[in-house]
Amino acid sequence: MPRIYPASHVEVQGFSARYYDQSLNILSAGTYSKFIRSAITAMDIKPDEYILDLGCGTGRNACLMHNYLEEDGHITGMDISEEMGEQFRKNCAAFDNVDFKNQRVDIPFTDGNQFDTVFMSFVLHGFPHDIRLKVLKNIFTNLKTDGRFCLLDFSEFTMKDMPLYYRLPFKTFECKYAFDFVERDWKNILMDAGFVNFTEYFWFKKYVRLLIAKKK
Repeated sequence: MPRIYPASHVEVQGFSARYYDQSLNILSAGTYSKFIRSAITAMDIKPDEYILDLGCGTGRNACLMHNYLEEDGHITGMDISEEMGEQFRKNCAAFDNVDFKNQRVDIPFTDGNQFDTVFMSFVLHGFPHDIRLKVLKNIFTNLKTDGRFCLLDFSEFTMKDMPLYYRLPFKTFECKYAFDFVERDWKNILMDAGFVNFTEYFWFKKYVRLLIAKKK
């Protein structure tokens, strides 16, 4: 189907969706697997958490997060791509406390469960900025008071200051929305959206960050 945001790279379809994990492993020379495990460990997931994984993709991250849950915990994956949903269901088929919803994250939605944690991995940067603010509103609405938003994405930097060996791949593979994303002050944006108490972890020379914030 046509992309809602044609300039974005986060709406993955067709061949790219079917071989997403394999392609990511190849493009990252195998470093992504170690990195994502480290990032999810840093989230300090509690055994009984209810987690909403926005833009969940193939379920790779959900399977890793599930390792930290017990029966009282739960993960809901949400993605616009039904092809991703098929992979998510297959990869998470062994888990009774994981489900998938084929739904856009950029339009209002309210789940019956108020979540302890909303996790978003390399998705928010792929929207125009006015749409990002709508996504943040959805996240805020679906979190419990004191619930956490865990944003794993690019950190803040100026592209012209990046070393060439980072800048060239970034400009080649990322969409134009990412160029805008990295030069914004995301702590201030999240504060304006109602979030406080920030914790952050960095990888890849501080070009990638897990930013954790709490709902007021």
